[in-house]
Amino acid sequence: MEGLIGLLILIADIYVIIKIVQSSADTVKKVIWVLIVFLLPLIGLVAWYFAGPGGKSG
Repeated sequence: MEGLIGLLILIADIYVIIKIVQSSADTVKKVIWVLIVFLLPLIGLVAWYFAGPGGKSG
């Protein structure tokens, strides 16, 4: 079961990193967010969702 959870987190992290790279944020912010997601996979994923480089409008 832990392997499945790990795989899902890995897939989500890859998706998030792709979204970060495609965002309109400046390069420094992109690098910082990618490092956060890479070094802290689950925490970085949640942090990006709420405060990612693109931000949430509204």
